[in-house]
Amino acid sequence: MRIALTGRWAILGLSLVAGAASALAFPPFGFLPGLLAYGGMMWLWDHADADRPLRSAFWRGWLSGSVFFLISTWWVYEAFQVDAANQGWMAPIAVALLAAILGLFWGVAALAYRAIAAKGLLRVVVFAGVFCGLEWVRGHLFTGFPWDLPGEAWRAGSAPSQAASIFGAYGLSFITVAASAALTLAADYRDRRALAGAGVGLAVVLSLYGFGAWRLAHVAPPLANAPIVRIIQPDEHEQPSYSADDFRAIVARYATLTSQPAAKAPDVVIWPEGAIPAAANDFLGPGSWTLPAIEAALKPGQSLMIGAYRVGGTEAAPLYYNTLVVSREGSAGLVLTATYDKYRLVPFGEYMPADSIMGRLGFKKLVHVGDGFSPGPRPTPIRPQGLPAVQPLICYEALFPGLPRGGSGPGDRAAWIVNVSDDAWFGRTYGPLQHLNLASYRAIETGLPMARATPTGVSAMVDAYGRIVPGASLPQGAMGVIDRPLPAALPPTLFVRFGEIFFYGFIGLAVAAGLVLRRGAFLNPQLTLMLSSSMSRARGAAPARLRE
Repeated sequence: MRIALTGRWAILGLSLVAGAASALAFPPFGFLPGLLAYGGMMWLWDHADADRPLRSAFWRGWLSGSVFFLISTWWVYEAFQVDAANQGWMAPIAVALLAAILGLFWGVAALAYRAIAAKGLLRVVVFAGVFCGLEWVRGHLFTGFPWDLPGEAWRAGSAPSQAASIFGAYGLSFITVAASAALTLAADYRDRRALAGAGVGLAVVLSLYGFGAWRLAHVAPPLANAPIVRIIQPDEHEQPSYSADDFRAIVARYATLTSQPAAKAPDVVIWPEGAIPAAANDFLGPGSWTLPAIEAALKPGQSLMIGAYRVGGTEAAPLYYNTLVVSREGSAGLVLTATYDKYRLVPFGEYMPADSIMGRLGFKKLVHVGDGFSPGPRPTPIRPQGLPAVQPLICYEALFPGLPRGGSGPGDRAAWIVNVSDDAWFGRTYGPLQHLNLASYRAIETGLPMARATPTGVSAMVDAYGRIVPGASLPQGAMGVIDRPLPAALPPTLFVRFGEIFFYGFIGLAVAAGLVLRRGAFLNPQLTLMLSSSMSRARGAAPARLRE
């Protein structure tokens, strides 16, 4: 069946609707029928203008991608409102430019797909491979920005999301996009092969639910003598500058929440990223007034994790790091036990790509990056005194599939993940809600529980299946603490053991399908007629007429 659809405005509208629908599939919207938009995009790219198919497909893909990222990342607007007097005018430009640039990945995917395959059932595999291959590139180029990968549209902790424990978020993205594309084949209901393909897509979706239900039915028992974790959320909002009174009030608020009484004293207290607006060298340094105030809020034996920046290097050539600082209160006061320096930095926020060129163009001053941060080594677990081994992830790092994978052996594996983040930059938008969902996929991939602390929400304790522990979350705009025993870790998942091998296998399958379609083995009428004639002679019957 061919659906007659012509007209530039109709194509424009459908491309925009497809991008918007796919964006609305993600939490907090949860409009899961929007996942069918990926199949709608395949149909749009299949029916690109005959006289200029590559250009037409690129344009349609870029339109869908631009509106997708406009909806998914518009919360970037809020970051420019923190210092609205100096930066507010840049907000609409930044949001539109970011969406347009990220939309290019979808445009290139459309162009590549249309150049390879526009016919045959195998085009579903090619479509998913090209689309998710470009999503992988988006997640790695210039340190990457893997925000809202297709596979992460399933709410973390739901049954379909559990497949990330095998395939990771990229592999689950391939499965999700391929299933969506296959389901939309049912529109060609007069073609039995198309209906069979749609049936395969439905079976894949049902398998995701079936596997997830089975996995969630075998929940690990709670740990005996699990450490008690306190997550602090002070509801402290970003400010362009801080007075001395502001600074004292912030320290006092954190100290008050840290010392809040509990039925059982916490073993570790976690403050979010950027908790204290000063260098850790200063507010934890000997002779500062802040160090005694922090020490007074802690009990002997308690550990404190603080997201802060620190200064390293030399006095002549200082280096700045975004760091998780871990200290322990002892008889001699607060003693440093471990540090972790952020590895994945935010481009144009924490560092400037092509620094020398951007500096000469004046772009660094425009976005106020300054000298920026230096990256730390690739994430590995740290082992603070008195605590289980922990894998820190600072803010943006929690977006990256496989980043906290670590090892599968008992000696090199963490027992939990700590994600400190400063989502106050994004105000009361759905950005922090999506950030929590994306970060929770790292718990599913690794089989590790995750403690997440942010200044304004959403802070939560997440179990090894990506689910928020009941009653263990603080919404946006709330001040308080979360006291919970650390949930149990699971044995190393298949994703921990094999990494992206399944995703790379899917891409290899898409390449093979593309080669088959390019050779025309399934599209050559003469070959089909020869096969049909041979089969008919074997049955002693006349060959059937080839139907298109």
